[in-house]
Amino acid sequence: MMRRAALLGAAVATAIMLVRPASADELMIEACLKAAAEAHSVPAGVLVLLLDVERGRLGAVSPNSNKTVDIGPMQVNEIWVDKIAQRWKASKDAAYLALRDNFCANVEAGAWILRQALDEAPGNFWEGVAIYHSHNTKYKLIYLKNLREHAMRLRQRAIAGLERPAP
Repeated sequence: MMRRAALLGAAVATAIMLVRPASADELMIEACLKAAAEAHSVPAGVLVLLLDVERGRLGAVSPNSNKTVDIGPMQVNEIWVDKIAQRWKASKDAAYLALRDNFCANVEAGAWILRQALDEAPGNFWEGVAIYHSHNTKYKLIYLKNLREHAMRLRQRAIAGLERPAP
């Protein structure tokens, strides 16, 4: 199962890189994703997929129907702020601001949360990915469906990019 996840991750990363040459910001994003993935033993491509599906933005805080908020690009739920602050040996306010305003910090926290979820579902990679989003079965299934559909769209973009004639 981990092999399939790694292959999917590689396909997603390839699809994104085929679109156009990387800018300095994109190179920083890539470096942060690779570092977070390596630090927490999660596929970088899956982090990219989660970023795309979560649709968070740097500096953004999004309210949820359960009266919590999601923070930054990986949409890290505020329930994690205390644990992340402890991990980073930072104040709760400093952790919150870093999650909101620092891409690399947000992705590192998201990768760490994903690792926790994967460890909670040993041997079932996609269950762990679903737990990243929710422990509720209904929401996990919806999330996995969204991830799959998004991955298939990225795959189609990659195929279209490969079929385009070289300039």
